[in-house]
Amino acid sequence: MIVRLMGEGQYELDSKYLDEMNRIDNNIVEIVTKGDEKTFKTEFMKLTECVRRNGKKVADEIIEPSDIIIPPDDLTLEEAREIFTGHGLIPD
Repeated sequence: MIVRLMGEGQYELDSKYLDEMNRIDNNIVEIVTKGDEKTFKTEFMKLTECVRRNGKKVADEIIEPSDIIIPPDDLTLEEAREIFTGHGLIPD
């Protein structure tokens, strides 16, 4: 699957990491609902680091349709409230 980290580029990520990403995504939904900004930042970084650690960077000149789009690292809690609702970014 192709995952886009906004402001950074695309990564090819094996679908075996989808469960890990979904668990983090679901945690973020709960944290955002509670309004815990510090924990949100920590958990959000886990999501982006999962992609960076396990994915293979796609060359910038290649643009593939993204299966998942993750907002930029500077996402605020207020912005996250609009994005991380229901199932979050990653479908169950």
